Amino acid sequence: MHNVVIIGSGCAGLTAAIYAARANLKPLVIDGHEPGGQLTLTTMVENYPGFPEGILGPELIENMRKQAAKFGAEFKSGAVSEVDLRRRPFKISAGKETYETKTLIVAAGASARLLGLPSERHLMGRGVSTCATCDGYFFRGKPIAVVGGGDTAMEEAVFLTRFASKVYLVHRRPEFRASKIMLDRARANEKIEFITPAVVEEILPHANGHVGSARLRNPQTNATTDLELDGVFVAIGHDPNTTVFRGQLDMDPNGYLVSLNGSKTTVPGVFVAGDVQDHRYRQAVTAAGSGCMAALDAEKFLEEHNEEVLS
Repeated sequence: MHNVVIIGSGCAGLTAAIYAARANLKPLVIDGHEPGGQLTLTTMVENYPGFPEGILGPELIENMRKQAAKFGAEFKSGAVSEVDLRRRPFKISAGKETYETKTLIVAAGASARLLGLPSERHLMGRGVSTCATCDGYFFRGKPIAVVGGGDTAMEEAVFLTRFASKVYLVHRRPEFRASKIMLDRARANEKIEFITPAVVEEILPHANGHVGSARLRNPQTNATTDLELDGVFVAIGHDPNTTVFRGQLDMDPNGYLVSLNGSKTTVPGVFVAGDVQDHRYRQAVTAAGSGCMAALDAEKFLEEHNEEVLS
């Protein structure tokens, strides 16, 4: 039996663990699908407060993990396969283990959809990115490509023109899912060049190990061309890691968990934090802030229900 179990070990989950541990709740953190979350795929983080010189994403996560452990948080590896939230204590299954908990914080995050290329994973953080606001600054004066055809792709392409010398918007079809206003805004930007129809066949490294070009194929003619650039931003959406909560927690049409009044859900004692419920901001600092809220809400819930805190 635990006072609080936290599912997810990214910025949201680890911040929740720090606050819950300092409240002497001895939280159990289950790492989840992607231990450390999306920051483990990022090289330099320059927009997290308190690090004027920036900090490596994996290093920031490791520091948070050490901080939570210092105050008494416990960690278990593995992904959650089943939950039972019909009554308290809640039951959480991960691997061969089943845990019972008085409160639950869901900070399972969201996974960026990728193109599925081996080179994409290899060059992640070396010119391949899934977050324009995180990494755009590193491409000042350089040519880059944005892959996608929805509002997110248009928004990121326009944003990246603040830094890049040229933005190629690559989409597999001549038609776009993006709204007319977002599409018109991108088309009106002289720094953006549309390349359609085209699919990314391969991302090729430069001699320095970073992105050097992208091989594009026209799906109508099968002709290929190599486009020289320094970065590829994949903007084809995110999938929240919420499958195990279907039918038990409220979700929006895209599968993101719905939060009420801060971090609360419709199930008393279950709280949500981070990208699992945030499809708009998706930043390390907003995830950390929501993790803090969830931990404070869980602590207050235990107090209000006169729960004996297990030591």
